[in-house]
Amino acid sequence: MRAIDHYAWSNRWRDWHPTEKLLPAGCLLILTLVLPPLSSGPLILASMAWATVYGAGVPMRALLQVLAAPAAFLVMGAPFLAVSISFADGFHWQWSSEGWWLALETTVRALAAVSCLAFLTLTTPLTDLIALSRRLGVPAGLIELVQLVYRLIFVFAERAITGQQAQTARLGYVRFDRGLHSVGGLAGNLFQRALHQAQRMEIGLAARGYTGELRVLNTERALSWPRLMTGITWVGLLGLSGWILGRGGS
Repeated sequence: MRAIDHYAWSNRWRDWHPTEKLLPAGCLLILTLVLPPLSSGPLILASMAWATVYGAGVPMRALLQVLAAPAAFLVMGAPFLAVSISFADGFHWQWSSEGWWLALETTVRALAAVSCLAFLTLTTPLTDLIALSRRLGVPAGLIELVQLVYRLIFVFAERAITGQQAQTARLGYVRFDRGLHSVGGLAGNLFQRALHQAQRMEIGLAARGYTGELRVLNTERALSWPRLMTGITWVGLLGLSGWILGRGGS
């Protein structure tokens, strides 16, 4: 999370209006859902990686780290889509060629969709997205919930790292059974701290006259129509290319 927040604030496209990044990424995300995945997915994944690394200047390592967890989840779950199970006459299972094809399409489509979200999170700070959400009329309660959760993620991540370091210094992970005990103790401690932190935050907000909405200063950024139209044109070309390749493959 700290690396994501760091690159979101320090990339080359940091000063762009959030619409210039949100609209193309959102349109590409929609294209991953409606176009044939095997023709459009690799194009969208490659274009998002190029825009993130060579356009915004985010290191490739940071992008791969963001994509690593979803990719690992997809790779582990994909084989189960290729297995056909039947209980009609006992328990039977077999590999299905249609299932393998479905697993491949699902994996490519999901990775392309995740790349759109990775591009947005690595190039746009949350404060910019919140300011844009307010202008678009998103309910204030939902925005405040996102802000509070985002803040608490960093608080508890720091405490989790500190607690794990302390347990490691006390040989809490030298054996598998001790490691499980340490992880359980750390999780229980973080849960108690979460409740305590929530109570402190509620008291602090009430003391500051909280009325249901947190207001922060935001820098107004001018919308660049040339950049926005370039992004939309780029999305259109990718969509057209994916559609043509999909028809050619069918």
